[in-house]
Amino acid sequence: MEPRAITAHLRAGATWALASMLAVGLSLSAVRARAADDVQDANQLVEKAKLTVEEFQKDPNMDTFRELAKKAHGMLILPQMIRGAFIIGASGGSGVMVAREAPGGPWKGPAFYTLGGASFGFQAGGDVAEVIILAMTERGVTKLLSPQVKLGADVSVTAGPVGAGAAAATAGLSADLVSYSMSKGLYGGFSVDGSVAGVRSSLNKAYYGKEVTPTEILIKGDPKNPHAAPLLEAVTALGK
Repeated sequence: MEPRAITAHLRAGATWALASMLAVGLSLSAVRARAADDVQDANQLVEKAKLTVEEFQKDPNMDTFRELAKKAHGMLILPQMIRGAFIIGASGGSGVMVAREAPGGPWKGPAFYTLGGASFGFQAGGDVAEVIILAMTERGVTKLLSPQVKLGADVSVTAGPVGAGAAAATAGLSADLVSYSMSKGLYGGFSVDGSVAGVRSSLNKAYYGKEVTPTEILIKGDPKNPHAAPLLEAVTALGK
């Protein structure tokens, strides 16, 4: 090979190597940025969940919710469920779940989830709601530990009673899950029947610093994150 050809070949090789190094560097930077975003999102979601629990704690219309919370085995807290509709309705949001072995026991978690669904019909409007779903049975908790579960199909769910006569209505509740919502939008209520709950593995990993399942977080109670203490304290206060 002639000297010029050799030089050109070496330059081409160096350029390719440099480009590869830059590509790897940019890829690693993007991964780090996504990981940092996930940590921030997870922390903010836990803090918002705490505020939602405190809102439910002080709302005068949530007496039956607070009574049922004393008996609950688990709690899926969704600080912001957004629903918009015009002919086709859709809803979605992210939240956290806490659980305990038995009523009166210590709460564990949180694990991170999404909840989304769609409905069809003649409707127009939209709302934003804070939603808490109480898992009243061990079966309800077990179903929510699955990577994905459809509420109303894979596990029974009903809307919790609110207002006059609500206390008497709780005696007849037999569903695994009981949902409550607080909304200031155009809808009178917020139904989660037909919605699909799914695990947000990326946020679980970001929050605990390693790959971890909802079972490890909510049943085994390991790992833990000290940042969750205010949320767990707020949930514990519901039973007092």
